[in-house]
Amino acid sequence: MGLEVPKGYKFGAYAGGLRYKGRDDLALVWSETPAAAAGVFTQNRFKAAPVLVARDILGKGPVRALLINSGQANACTGRRGISDCRECQRILARELTVSEQEILPASTGVIGQHLPMQIMERVLPCLADGVGKSTPTDAARAIMTTDKFPKIATGSVRLGGGKVRILGLAKGAGMICPDMATMLGFILCDAEVDRDLWQEVLGRAVQKSFNAITVDGDTSTNDCVLALANAASGVRVEKPDLDAFSREILRVCQGLAYQIVQDAEGGTKVLHINVSGAEDAPQAEAAARAVGNSPLVKTALFGGDPNWGRIVAALGRSGADFDPEKVRVVLGEYCIFENGCPAVEDVDAVFARFLSGTDVYLKVELGQGPGEYELKASDLSHEYVSINAEYRT
Repeated sequence: MGLEVPKGYKFGAYAGGLRYKGRDDLALVWSETPAAAAGVFTQNRFKAAPVLVARDILGKGPVRALLINSGQANACTGRRGISDCRECQRILARELTVSEQEILPASTGVIGQHLPMQIMERVLPCLADGVGKSTPTDAARAIMTTDKFPKIATGSVRLGGGKVRILGLAKGAGMICPDMATMLGFILCDAEVDRDLWQEVLGRAVQKSFNAITVDGDTSTNDCVLALANAASGVRVEKPDLDAFSREILRVCQGLAYQIVQDAEGGTKVLHINVSGAEDAPQAEAAARAVGNSPLVKTALFGGDPNWGRIVAALGRSGADFDPEKVRVVLGEYCIFENGCPAVEDVDAVFARFLSGTDVYLKVELGQGPGEYELKASDLSHEYVSINAEYRT
């Protein structure tokens, strides 16, 4: 309610009973006009069937619809998984009067289980029949698995030809360390954008948003970000517009990425890690990820324990090249470690207030060169263990 939705898009959500009872688990995004499509996909070698199918479709022509199901990942399901995915496209294409190649699929849920095709054959026509009767929030709820809340971000930017609107939907809370965790992202825009340029803009935005977060260090078989630009606003993205347009796409993607880390299957805090002074950006990233993925750092964050020893130990094994005597670690507003020694005697008294909020800021200066990287990470709570220990049971 109250969302400024890009022109020319309609939404559908339906309770198909694929895994969850009493809630929607199928979502449909429909573009009233053909849309340029872009996509970024998981680098996991065990790519899910919908990832393989969607990747094959991209670049072959415009797209009209996104079909997303939750509960069943359709991953590690062999040729049957591909066949089932394409059959779902065929069923929906018949109902929407479009070609199968105009529908991009995405799935999330349990790995290794086949789609219940008897159910899909029955419910997909119902999903298509209800398009336009659901809100973006309904669609965002339908794609949730262990998520606590639907993830939505909006944006708009005024270009030379007029106003362009952007809407982002995502799901993800655990198995998150994208490399392009069961993470899905969808970006909808009503601008006219050349397909190659759209792919370039999306790729850059993903690198600084979805690919710059971690919950647990796991990269899913199903991670993907799909983006549609349907030209319904009548505004074309020209060269002078590119910087402003790209910034707004990035802002929407970063808003969704933050919400994923904020959810984090029982997470209570978001750790904003900034590493500077590395030899280059890849080394800065390695240092940031070593800290953000460390179970010891994450559990200390959950407990509000300013244990800088865990942070410097993670930095030391990150593979980044630096002089330990030049490292400086800043928590909140104050230095906690420098010159190879603790910078504060009573860290608990000084830093308690910096660890009590939902957003915690950590800055690491390596003193080695110009490389810099920013990463958002979650803490690790008792609830995360419970959720994942009982995920299938």
